[in-house]
Amino acid sequence: MSQFTFKTRDDFSPLSGRGTRHVGVPVRAIALLSCVSLVLQQGSYAMAQGAQETVPNAPTAQATTVATTPPAASPNVPFNQLEQHSRNPFDAYRGKTVPAPNMANSVRLNSLIRDGKLYLSLRDAIDLALEDNLDMVIARYNLPIAQMDILRTQAGGSTRGVNTGVVSGTPGGAAAGSSSSGGGAGGTSGGAGGAGAGANGLVSSTLGAGTAVSNYDPFIQATTYVDHITQQLTNQTLYNVPTIHQNTILGNVSYSQAFPTGGSIQAVFNNSRQTTNSPNLTLNPTLSSFAQIYVQQNLLAGAGFGPNLRFLRIARTNQKISDIAFRAQVIATVTQICDIYWDLVSAYDTEQAGERSVAFANETLDKSRKQFQLQAIPQMDVLKAEGDVATREQDLTVARTNLELQELYMKNAITRNLDDPILEEMTVVPTDHIGTQVQPDTTPVQEMIAAALKNRTDMEEATLDLQNRELSRKTARNALLPSLSIYGFLDGQGYGGVTNPSSLPPGTVVPPPTGFGTAVENAFNYTSPDYQVGFQLGIPLRNRIAKADQYRTELEYRQSQVYLEEQKKRILIEVRSARFNVEQGASRVEAARKAHDLAAKTLDIMQKEQKLGAGSNQQTLSAEHDLTVAEAALVTAETTYEKARIDLQRAIGTVLEEFGISLETTHKGELSGTVTRANTNPVQSGH
Repeated sequence: MSQFTFKTRDDFSPLSGRGTRHVGVPVRAIALLSCVSLVLQQGSYAMAQGAQETVPNAPTAQATTVATTPPAASPNVPFNQLEQHSRNPFDAYRGKTVPAPNMANSVRLNSLIRDGKLYLSLRDAIDLALEDNLDMVIARYNLPIAQMDILRTQAGGSTRGVNTGVVSGTPGGAAAGSSSSGGGAGGTSGGAGGAGAGANGLVSSTLGAGTAVSNYDPFIQATTYVDHITQQLTNQTLYNVPTIHQNTILGNVSYSQAFPTGGSIQAVFNNSRQTTNSPNLTLNPTLSSFAQIYVQQNLLAGAGFGPNLRFLRIARTNQKISDIAFRAQVIATVTQICDIYWDLVSAYDTEQAGERSVAFANETLDKSRKQFQLQAIPQMDVLKAEGDVATREQDLTVARTNLELQELYMKNAITRNLDDPILEEMTVVPTDHIGTQVQPDTTPVQEMIAAALKNRTDMEEATLDLQNRELSRKTARNALLPSLSIYGFLDGQGYGGVTNPSSLPPGTVVPPPTGFGTAVENAFNYTSPDYQVGFQLGIPLRNRIAKADQYRTELEYRQSQVYLEEQKKRILIEVRSARFNVEQGASRVEAARKAHDLAAKTLDIMQKEQKLGAGSNQQTLSAEHDLTVAEAALVTAETTYEKARIDLQRAIGTVLEEFGISLETTHKGELSGTVTRANTNPVQSGH
């Protein structure tokens, strides 16, 4: 559809059929139209901007590595500070810089180091990750990015979109079940329902389709030049000289403004001074002044606030989506940290059990060697004991390297950098262990599903995306209409200068010379006005582009509706599957604990029999090995249960409530206190 473009005075000649006539305009009329322009401008910005917004500055890190430094501040920058042209007119032309990210680790880290070891509870790990995990640092930039889209669309610009994916750059623990995993910086992801998510950007969505939107920021343009022309003439009738010499000094200024109603206004003030060697000109030099006001308003396509503020409304909805996506990032990060922490606990307990097993095997080997020297047992028993020690030492090496890897994963997840070699080599000691009692979850599964449909971030994002597509349906339908606009203009022309006596009839009194002030006065005193009011109608024949876009918005809207229903079904399955995993995990823990208790009792019996001379070293060593295997199976079962339990909370969407996490503090990246965990009582390992 057509878009209004401001015209020069020559462009108006086809409308009037009178060439470029320049006659006077009353001062009061121009002043009145100028006042209307200012009122419309203020009203349009008030409606576009709405309530006062705040934009956080780019996120900054808190503080330190092992050698700590004070935390850096994370100030919130009021949204209107990005538009300071009302106070400082030059600020609109100065770029703003974002501080470089502070990659120092949190001061909280130092308080957890004792005797060269990092003692870490689950709550501490979550706190440190919410402050320093680089996935979180990256995701925080999405919040001001979304607000910049609002600032852009308030001025009539199109939306650039927001990042809605989850950043998954932390190794060691998958953000299980996260609905959207962004592949680019900030978690960039495709559109809901696959709309606009084509490979390599080959498919673009009709989100925001409609008539073109003008820039609502006022625009002033000024032109000035000095010009000299020397031209030989083949016909001297007009100028009465064989060669014309002409000097021109020009100074023009124009003001243009568009409004969210679909209208616009333009004011033009042109001035020139021209001298020539022609004796036929009445005034030489000639001083010319021209003023014009042009007003236009769309009546069909592109009329009203709906089509013209659609990008702003989409940007505000996208900001809500960006906030929800940040909450999804927090949930994914907390879930991942829990997985990494329980893997660390499992590796730590496995390594401890391996050390006890090696110590027991070495003790048994010493006894076997002494008994062999006394010829109480055959040499084969000693060789078996030596082989068993070698096997258990190999298992211990595997357990230790796995523990070191899990420690590295954890340190990477809770810090901004690992440049400090002391921190990189530091041992991590988990202080929380899995509880001795598995608490059965008696919440009805239908209640869990209802909570998930209410709390899940992917459901909220899909619902808001559907609202954006509903808006696009309306604006695309408006774009089908013909373009019809009403316009009007007034203009006036004034002249001044020195009268050329040779251009006057003989005996005529030569008027006194006039200056530039006379030319300006004549342009504004309504001595010979030129005004016009009319309509402009544009009818695109066949209209296939707009028709295709309109129908595609309908298809994408219905596609998003189906996607929303698919989300509901997927969430239902996720919740039930997570609930099954918790129940299965609890059953495995109970079975593993019984097997562990049986192996412990068997070892105790074998040790007592050996003291009484009824058992052998190999029998006792075999019983202790069975206990080690049972202990490892119990650790694995308990770890799997804890990870299944947190995944159930993720599936329901209650991870933040489970750990008492405030989004307000995570926005800033500064946690004043520690998170508190509800519904759990971590105790020291009982095995």
